[in-house]
This record gives sequence, C-alpha cells and structure tokens, in this order.
Amino acid sequence: MSRRREIARRLDALSDIGGILSAMKGLALMETRILSDFLVSQLRMVSGIETAAADFLAGHAEFVDEPLPGRELCVLVGSEQGFCGDFNEALLARMQALCQDKEALVRWLVVGSRLATRIGECDCVDLAQPGAIVADEVPAVLLRLTRELSGLLAREEYAGYGLSALYHGDAPGDIRMRHLLPLRDLPAPERTYPYPAELNLPPIEFLRELTGHYLHAVLNEVLYSSLMAENQQRQAHMDRALQRLDEDSARLRLRYNNQRQEEITEEIEIILLSADMLGEAEHV
Repeated sequence: MSRRREIARRLDALSDIGGILSAMKGLALMETRILSDFLVSQLRMVSGIETAAADFLAGHAEFVDEPLPGRELCVLVGSEQGFCGDFNEALLARMQALCQDKEALVRWLVVGSRLATRIGECDCVDLAQPGAIVADEVPAVLLRLTRELSGLLAREEYAGYGLSALYHGDAPGDIRMRHLLPLRDLPAPERTYPYPAELNLPPIEFLRELTGHYLHAVLNEVLYSSLMAENQQRQAHMDRALQRLDEDSARLRLRYNNQRQEEITEEIEIILLSADMLGEAEHV
C-alpha cells in the first residue's frame, strides 16, 4: 500500500508541474502574438528609414563613413528569464568565436540578466543591463540602452568604433550580427538622381537627426525580434517538457495499476487461504 501511495504522490506532483508548464506555454504563445503585430510595424518603419538614408548618402557621398577595421561596440541581446532551451548558449558560442579573432577588438554591452549571469565577469564586457520579460517592458529597456550607448560612444576610447548588434532574429535558428552605425549595409537606392535631394536642413544636421531616428527604430526592432525568438523557443521548450511529462505520467500510471493489481491479488490469496484454513478447522 505504501508503494502505491508513493506513486500516487508522484503523479500528483507531475500534475502540478504540468499545470505550471502549460501556463508558461500559454503566456509564451500570447506574447508571440502580441510581438508579431509590433514587429510588422517596426520592420516597416526601419525599412523606410533605411531607404531614406540610402537615397541621402547616394547624393552625399562625403558623409559615407566606415569604422576602424575590427573595432566594434556590440549590443548582445539575450534573455531575462530561463526555460528557453539553448537561446543563450547559441549567443555565447557566437560571442566566443568573435572574441577569439585576434585582429578584431570587440567590446560588449549585454542586455538580459540570464545571459549576463552566464557570461560572468569578462574583460571585454563594458556594461550589462536587464532585458524585457514581456513586450510592454521593451520601451523602458530601449530607453536605458540608448542612454548607456550615448554615454559609451561619447568616450574618447570609442572614437572610430562601429556599433553592431548580435541577437536572435524572429525566425527560428536565425542569429544575426547586424551593423548599425555608421549607416552601412543599406539597400541600394531604387532610382538614381542627377542631383541630391533638396533639404530644409543642412546635410550634416539632417544626417544627425536621421541617424538618431534610425538607431531608436532599429534597436526597437532588435529587442522585439529577440523577445519574439525567446518566446518561440520557450514555447517549443515547454512542448518538449510537457511531452516528456506525459510519458513519465503514463509510466507511473501503469506502475500504479500494476501495483494495485498485485495488492488485489494478494488480498484474494489471503482470503482464499483463510477460507481453506477455516474449512480444515471445521473438519477437525
């Protein structure tokens, strides 16, 4: 009886765990639906800014700039929470590969407490900050991130550095190393014009304002894409965990039923044995 009760307790515990995993899966699914709407509008905005920047630089080639070779300040966007499979491990593998390049000098700004904990203390990490758990927290994370980036890029030791982002794209398994500043890797202009566009601002001021808008929009896209991928991986991780939980529960139920059958068989044998003993006593 005690063994069967122990199995019953384990089944109850697995049922409780299954309820928690199902709730986490539901939250991840809800977040992916919310983020998909945000990403559509954000991608459209970034695409429009990149098109405008490409047209501007096509007419003002003197503003085309390149960072010092191998010098990058890279925003590494990981997860704030766990239970998302190898989400952070895949980023760490790419980060380590870049750090091993002796010709490159990459400095890192890490977003996501769970990822920052995995990295620990590293000489190449200049700053780490919390990330977003849900979509509503992305604007606050973006505000902190842009404030920190402004302070870092204003330092003399970062003169000539480019700005990049290493993050998970919204497509499964898509890890992107994206160059952000100075404006580069832009789409080719759809049309060429004999003269630069007429502006209401001096070109240098226009470029400064355009760069600020672009950085805000593209970092927003990066954070939303990363959070989308995180929730997609968490949903898949919960699916695998629930499947494994169902398999374990099925095995335990089988053991529970077998144990119950053994106990019933023992009870029947005891009853039959008692009946035989009573019959023999009556004959005596």
